[in-house]
Amino acid sequence: MIVAEQLGYFADEGLEVNLLPSATSVPFVAFLSNGDADIAMLDGPQTYQALNAGMEISVVYEAQQRAPEGVVVPADSEIESVDQLAGKTVGLVSDRDRATLDVALNAIGGEIDEVKTVVVGEGGPTLANAFKRGTVSAIAGALPDWVALQANGIQIRDITPEGVAETPANSFVILSERKDELNEVLEGFVRAWSKGAYAATLDREAVGAMTRAAVPEEWQQEQFGWNFIDGAEPLNTPVTERFGDLRPDSWEKVQAQLIEVGEIKAPIDVTTFLDDSLIGPANEFDRAEVEADIAEWQQTNM
Repeated sequence: MIVAEQLGYFADEGLEVNLLPSATSVPFVAFLSNGDADIAMLDGPQTYQALNAGMEISVVYEAQQRAPEGVVVPADSEIESVDQLAGKTVGLVSDRDRATLDVALNAIGGEIDEVKTVVVGEGGPTLANAFKRGTVSAIAGALPDWVALQANGIQIRDITPEGVAETPANSFVILSERKDELNEVLEGFVRAWSKGAYAATLDREAVGAMTRAAVPEEWQQEQFGWNFIDGAEPLNTPVTERFGDLRPDSWEKVQAQLIEVGEIKAPIDVTTFLDDSLIGPANEFDRAEVEADIAEWQQTNM
C-alpha cells in the first residue's frame, strides 16, 4: 500500500485510502457490519467465523496468499516441533491467535487442550520478556510480532508445521449487498494495490526509502525496518500467476482445518462467497510502465 501511494496509483484511480485502527479485541469484520469501512482485510478463520455467524460477505481478492501467522520458539530452545508443546505454556499475542495455535497443533495430531495458553499482549518488550523470563515456551502470533521480538534481541525459530502457512491471509472482503454500489471503486482499488505489490518486488532500496518516509517509527532501529520489509515482501507477492487470484482449493483446506478443531460447525460452499469478478481488472496494467515508475521514483528521490 505504501508503494502504491508513493507512486500515485491510488490517486490515478481517483481514490484516497483511509485506514482504520482497531483494538485487538475488535473483530475487523465489525467495520463492515457497522458501516465504518467499505473493505476489510480478513484472514481465513475470521472469514469463516463471520460466514458461520450469518454475515453475507464476499472475498474479492487474496492480498496475501501465505499466512503471516505461526508459532515460534527462541532460537536456542530445545523444542523442535509443535508436537513437543504438550504440557507447556504457549503465549498468544491476542485471543485471535488461539485459532492459529489450534490449527498448528491439529496438523500434527495434537490438541490445544494439551497445552496451557496465556495472552501475553503486543509490543516487542512485552513479548521479549515472556521469553526472557521463561513464562512461555512458544508464542503464537504473526510477522509483526516476530520482527518486534528480533528488535528486542530475541532470535527466534519458526516451528509452524509445513503447509499450515500455505493458506489465504488478509484477503479483501466486502459486504455482498454493496458489490454493485462499490464496483468501480473496488476495481480501481485492487488495480492500484496490484501495481504497488508488483513495484515492491522490483527495488528493495526504493521500498526501504518509501517505508522509512511513511512510517519512520518503524525505522528507529535500521535492522527492524529491513526485517519488516524482508518478511512482508514475500507475503504480498502472489503464488498465483495473477495478483489477488482466488484459490478455492486453499479455502477448502482452511475450512477443513477449522471444522476439525471446532472453530466452525458446518461446511460452507466456497463458491457462495468467493467472487473473482475483480481479478481481471486488478491485473489490467502494464508491468513495463510500473518498472519505469519505480525507476523514475528512485532517480528523483534517492
